[in-house]
Amino acid sequence: MTLAQQMLTLAHEAKEAARVLANQSSAVKNDVLRAMADGLEREMPALIEENEKDLAATRERDLAPAMVDRLVLDEKRIRAMADGLREVAALPDPVGEVTRMWRRPNGLQVGQVRIPLGVIGIIYESRPNVTADAAGLCLKSGNAVVLRGGSEAIHSNTAIGAVLRRELERYNLPAAAVQVVTTTERAAVLELLKLEEEIDLIIPRGGEGLIRFVSENSRIPVIKHYKGVCHTYVDADADFEMAEKICINAKVQRPGVCNAMETLLIHKDIAETFVPRIAQAMRAEGVEMRGCPITREFAEVKEATDEDWGAEYLDLILAVRVVEDMDEAMDHIARYGSLHTEVIVTRDYRNSQRFLREVNSSVVMINASSRFSDGNQFGLGAEIGISTTKLHSFGPMGLEDLTTRKFVVMGDGQVRE
Repeated sequence: MTLAQQMLTLAHEAKEAARVLANQSSAVKNDVLRAMADGLEREMPALIEENEKDLAATRERDLAPAMVDRLVLDEKRIRAMADGLREVAALPDPVGEVTRMWRRPNGLQVGQVRIPLGVIGIIYESRPNVTADAAGLCLKSGNAVVLRGGSEAIHSNTAIGAVLRRELERYNLPAAAVQVVTTTERAAVLELLKLEEEIDLIIPRGGEGLIRFVSENSRIPVIKHYKGVCHTYVDADADFEMAEKICINAKVQRPGVCNAMETLLIHKDIAETFVPRIAQAMRAEGVEMRGCPITREFAEVKEATDEDWGAEYLDLILAVRVVEDMDEAMDHIARYGSLHTEVIVTRDYRNSQRFLREVNSSVVMINASSRFSDGNQFGLGAEIGISTTKLHSFGPMGLEDLTTRKFVVMGDGQVRE
């Protein structure tokens, strides 16, 4: 069987499984999700053993620290995956929800009901937890999923997928509802992207290169989870203690993720005081700052280049720019941002509301760390990712975003004249 035939068979099996999943009750889906969570915890030693094979291979390939961090599976992360599945089980089931209903003058009742999308293909790098998170969300929303992780996590992803598929079979549901591509050939991705008759949506999660490759080669609709060039703007009226706390958390807590702050913008009226303060705090945390000329007047930091303003470092590096006012801050965000998450720190209510209204990103925050830009933190449960595509979803994608709506019409013998 050729690679193209393998991918077609895999996707076709997922399509058949999606028809079965779409008609399962919430109770059945929730039972399976909880069983999957128990299975992950039960198989923890085996999962860690398989993950170690992937980690050993990365040592030979000299991968970036951020990618290695994303790859690690330890007891804490496996329990977090299991807890994520249980949280999804506890969420309301969107499938079958009547979102609108109205009566026409001729007596027809017209409504809209949420239904699954069908088969979702997810192409991702490094993070093995995506395998469980994505499968859980797709199962709860009645979708089958085709998972193609990066070659660096092949052993981990295959092992996690095997646990999930085994639990599906225990409940007499098709294992093909969770399909894990076990070949590391790059050509497999190209073959999947041709299967518009079998797969309804593609969601790429990873670096800029992966997302561009998928977008340029897919015949299937793509929701892009583009890079996270997240900004924090510290306004002239900001509380310095709050601003420092937010900035440190946004940059340092976990720098290798897409909702970490990459650029700090500071109002010129507070630069003389706040720049040295934040520079000292960042230096204490091991952060390398790269600043504009005004920033460098008030702190000894490296010179920023044009490339820094649009960079997603995923590391302990921070670009810093002093701006004339909020207008210049918003202009900077519009030019260099990636529609991910933007933050304003201010005590000025009017400025905060204007920032919310005018900044065109999927998540806009007032006086909070960008690290909260996450489906779990928003109460959506485990997320598929953070969409920077305005169609069909924008921002953290939860269960509702994995459904669409169909029209239902109820009549009493009406005919059109």
